[in-house]
Amino acid sequence: MPADVRPLRDFLEIPYDALEEMNLEAKQQRLQRVPEGQIREQRVKYLTDERRIKAVTVCFTDLEGRLHMLDYDKKFLLKSLDNLTFDGSSVRGFSQQHESDLRLRVDWPAFYWLPSDVFGPGKVIAFAEVCARDGTPYAADMRQRLKHYTDELYKKDGTVCQAANEIEGFLFRGRDAERRYHEVGRFEFLSTGGYYHSLPGDDLRRFIDRAAEAQRAMGFANEKDHPEVAPSQFEMNYSYTEALIAADQVQLYKLLCRQIAQSLDMSACFLPKPVTGVNGNGMHTNLSLTRGGKNLFFDPKGKDGLSPLGWQCVERILAAAPDICLILNASVNAYRRLDPHYEAPNQIKASAIDRGAMVRIPLGNERSARIEVRSIAPDANPYMAIYTLLRTGLEGPAGSSESSDDGKRSRTRFLPDNIYDALRLFKASRFVGEVLGEGIQDRFADVKQASAERCPKALGTTIKTAEIQFHHEVTNQYLWSLF
Repeated sequence: MPADVRPLRDFLEIPYDALEEMNLEAKQQRLQRVPEGQIREQRVKYLTDERRIKAVTVCFTDLEGRLHMLDYDKKFLLKSLDNLTFDGSSVRGFSQQHESDLRLRVDWPAFYWLPSDVFGPGKVIAFAEVCARDGTPYAADMRQRLKHYTDELYKKDGTVCQAANEIEGFLFRGRDAERRYHEVGRFEFLSTGGYYHSLPGDDLRRFIDRAAEAQRAMGFANEKDHPEVAPSQFEMNYSYTEALIAADQVQLYKLLCRQIAQSLDMSACFLPKPVTGVNGNGMHTNLSLTRGGKNLFFDPKGKDGLSPLGWQCVERILAAAPDICLILNASVNAYRRLDPHYEAPNQIKASAIDRGAMVRIPLGNERSARIEVRSIAPDANPYMAIYTLLRTGLEGPAGSSESSDDGKRSRTRFLPDNIYDALRLFKASRFVGEVLGEGIQDRFADVKQASAERCPKALGTTIKTAEIQFHHEVTNQYLWSLF
């Protein structure tokens, strides 16, 4: 090719080391609370000047926790920033047909450069806030609710909410394994090696390596990655960060894993309990509060190294556990995981050592002291779950210290073991109504009720096809429309 002839397609492709630097710098801007208007100006200038970007992926999360993405031509986006609209009636849990038009407002600090070998060259991604027709925050957008709540805490007295999620998943052979489950009735493992036993070059390890590389490139600050206890199960851990960033990373983690698995002719599955007879998938969520750089949950003299504020948050979460169980376990399949035979955290108590406890107090120091809520399933809406846990821990009903005295209680309380009981407790809870608002409490209950009614009421021990086929993260428009 002559030197003066440009290739037909010249789209942006950034090496992984440069990607990591760029995304970590953007993350640091969020942590330092650089004014949003200043970041918007920088990003708009960048998009205007960088000719090799063809599209901007704008994403938002619906009430149930599904990530939705729209690709905007870059030039169109820059001209239409104040008028990005979409049909909310097409999104379950959002607006009705007669009030369908909703708006998107780009959250410019939540902007990521993408690995081109995963997403294709010439693309960047940004999270968006959902707004009503008049531009006011849309009540069912839980991301915006979490952002507002954590911002208000910081403005009040400098309190910063920290979170880190440990997200487990399964890797199955073949693309679209969940969508095809109703045809074949089973999932096929890639590896049966188990915890830590995966060979360096096997399919599971190959997937984990690629996914972890992409996460590091997107600024996750990874710490370790490994196969999990069940066959063909994985987990990749990354550092704690502020709550909204942590929730965004949950969505990106699952998106990256699914896309990389598909490129390898595999499926990354985040159903809480996809296979009968083995451990399920959890999303253990670590929480702490800091102020002025000081960890408010650390007290070297406190029980298990936790401060009185930390224990107060634990006791309030335990007191509200039955009411908020549906938020943390939002599908029929999630209640399969809460089975005590498979290390399930279904006991409403806190413990430093008992992994059957809903809340664990990990061994920590001044930097790492935290509480770990273990009963969350990976299909929960991460924004709703973290927002609810923070509000419950700080404002929830007063709990009893009795719940945290391992072995000294007269009876052990358990989380609901089916979605019907969880729905009943959720709908009757005045506290949930205060946290979500009655309109959103009813709307969330309605979509969960509809999902439950498509599945057998008596769960038994065998995974039923309906609980996978009609699961909110298993998108199959054709099958859903037949119902």
